[in-house]
Amino acid sequence: MIADRKPMEGAGIAELVIEFRDVQYRLPNGTPLLSGLNLQINGGETLVLLGRSGSGKTTTLKLINRLLVPAGGDVRVNGSSTAAMDVIALRRSIGYVIQDVGLFPHFTVERNVALLPRIEGWPSEKIQNRIAELLQLVGLEKGLGSRYPHELSGGQRQRVGVARALAADPAILLMDEPFGALDAITRDELQREFLALQQRLHKTVVFVTHDLREALRLGSRIALMEAGRLIALLSPDEFLRSNDARIAAYVEAFAGGCDLLASRGGR
Repeated sequence: MIADRKPMEGAGIAELVIEFRDVQYRLPNGTPLLSGLNLQINGGETLVLLGRSGSGKTTTLKLINRLLVPAGGDVRVNGSSTAAMDVIALRRSIGYVIQDVGLFPHFTVERNVALLPRIEGWPSEKIQNRIAELLQLVGLEKGLGSRYPHELSGGQRQRVGVARALAADPAILLMDEPFGALDAITRDELQREFLALQQRLHKTVVFVTHDLREALRLGSRIALMEAGRLIALLSPDEFLRSNDARIAAYVEAFAGGCDLLASRGGR
């Protein structure tokens, strides 16, 4: 498998790419899920949205590609309000990876990966070259391209999901608990490969997880959310050393006596 790397903290940070300005979101019955969210995400970083179930992580993620629409405030991508953007063009410009992958079961691996390039009208030769490049990039054998999703392991399906999200080379990648359903060994492998991919590709990544170890391992910064509000935005090292009682309580609840500092150091 691909070896681990050192984190990219403080390196490769570029221009502001995604911004939340006093964003609100409510369910149709009026129940608030996000309240006054202000957040800036820079180019090339991995911003981890961390929190318990119901904290607003996935809601925040889906507001970026307009799978959800804010009830108030403004979400901006590359300086433009998403409310003023063509929603199809917006979604095609953003890679999206979810926990259950969402592959088309009647498509082969190659057809799944090639879906967006074909929609975009890429020439056949360019598509085939891109498929071969991506399968190699995510650690899949070329021969798997003719298989169907049900013929793959969970880890292989997740790799295909990442390859499909990267197919049109988007600058932004949204990842919603992508490794959460996998066994511990496969999850570790994919985390290592994600780090290597990010080192090579420098995408702007927004990554949702409730797993503190995963957040510490993968994130440039960690945005801790609670009850629809952002309560902390820190680097992994700052997060672990914070004196904030809410952060300390989250770390203590998750750690269960484990040495998270040692775990982070042993990437």
